[in-house]
Amino acid sequence: MIKTKELFDKAVSLPVEIRAQLVDKLLRSLHPFQKEIDELWAAEAEKRVKEIKSGKVKTIPGDEVFKKILGR
Repeated sequence: MIKTKELFDKAVSLPVEIRAQLVDKLLRSLHPFQKEIDELWAAEAEKRVKEIKSGKVKTIPGDEVFKKILGR
């Protein structure tokens, strides 16, 4: 059986693309029902982008937002 340190050492020695895939699979294994939530968030993000592009929603520059937060 592979020891934890051995497994970690092997994992970090993999190419970046493979490590990214491994991280994604590990995270998905912790939250197996995440797909449905991810799809809902993606739909919400697309809706918000359309609202911004159409002018229906006015954006606020980030520096203004942080200024308000810090002023509280």
